[in-house]
Amino acid sequence: MKSNKAILALSDGKIFEGTSFGAVGETSGEVVFNTSITGYQEILTDPSYKGQIVNMTYPLIGNYGICEKDYESIQPYLEGFVVREYSSYPSNWRSRMSLGEFLKSREIVGIQGIDTRALTRHIRDYGAQQGVISTVDMDYQSLISKAKRVPGLVGKDLVKEVTCQKSYKWEEGEITLGTKKGNDQLRNKQHQEKDGKRFRVIVYDCGVKHNILRKLKSHNCDVTVVPADTNAEKVLSLKPDGIVISNGPGDPAAVPYMLENTSNIIGKKPVLGICLGLQILALALGYKTYKLKFGHHGGNQPVMDLSTKKVEITAQNHCFAVDGESLKNGQSNKFGRVEITHTNLNDKSVEGLRCLDVPVFAVQYHPEASPGPHDASYIFDEFVKMME
Repeated sequence: MKSNKAILALSDGKIFEGTSFGAVGETSGEVVFNTSITGYQEILTDPSYKGQIVNMTYPLIGNYGICEKDYESIQPYLEGFVVREYSSYPSNWRSRMSLGEFLKSREIVGIQGIDTRALTRHIRDYGAQQGVISTVDMDYQSLISKAKRVPGLVGKDLVKEVTCQKSYKWEEGEITLGTKKGNDQLRNKQHQEKDGKRFRVIVYDCGVKHNILRKLKSHNCDVTVVPADTNAEKVLSLKPDGIVISNGPGDPAAVPYMLENTSNIIGKKPVLGICLGLQILALALGYKTYKLKFGHHGGNQPVMDLSTKKVEITAQNHCFAVDGESLKNGQSNKFGRVEITHTNLNDKSVEGLRCLDVPVFAVQYHPEASPGPHDASYIFDEFVKMME
């Protein structure tokens, strides 16, 4: 396969040379690293990566190709893709195209052949920073200057760029592998309805992953997804049994309409927040958030449940976190008392919170996985119990 030269330039002047795969051109964003070994399809289509260039720490990427059944949204939202070695010949009965073909068809610039371990260590030491990938401009100083002009994530509303434009119903349950007459196929896994009860759930789409919706559907929920700017009065008029504030990209403080919506539903219906949803809930409760040095991105993040001391290995993707100093256990706010329920064992950051006087809880990680371990899938059971 003929490859063209590509360059990744960081805003601090660091340069990485490689070859291009995917689309030809130039792209920019905040460069972060993801520690997952598999799951690049789900990572590529996770809306939470809007505004970012993703560097995969696992060295070989693309070996099982692309299958549309594994998408986590209708399209990829990340700005660029960085790998050590791209596998252009996938081996997988479910594959419909190669990773390079997928990136090219979606106009995403990729770079391979660089030392991704060195890039990861640089980000870890100096923090996530703005970068440019180019296959058309080979001038180092020009690219560094461009990288320095790339706006950061702080104060930037990226939710409006990934949320749905109109409400819709979600009908698909969890996807599992099955067989029929010896041939592998996909089937929808549906839990049996308990006593015929279905829970009406409204999901605020801040960049929701499809597997959150699949999990809810498989837990007997009638799921309706609404745009992030849908006012609380309209959502409450739908008479939901529960409300989910989804994951999404960027700075939670830059989404004032979601903070207002959230403030107006707390205490009126059971609420579950996931990832960005936790940060938005914390801000609505009167607490603070801050930007992490390089974020948490990957499927092997250790989290402790403070009530049981059990450790869960979780999937995560976020650049901001709740300020634990502003959120003291048992401290009262206008909605009552709040406690921290989970913490990250790597950096002690807040990974979960619960309101003690109103039906609200949230987690910073992704209980739906995709990709990642399933240790935290019980969160959806807890949400159903709260609605019950």
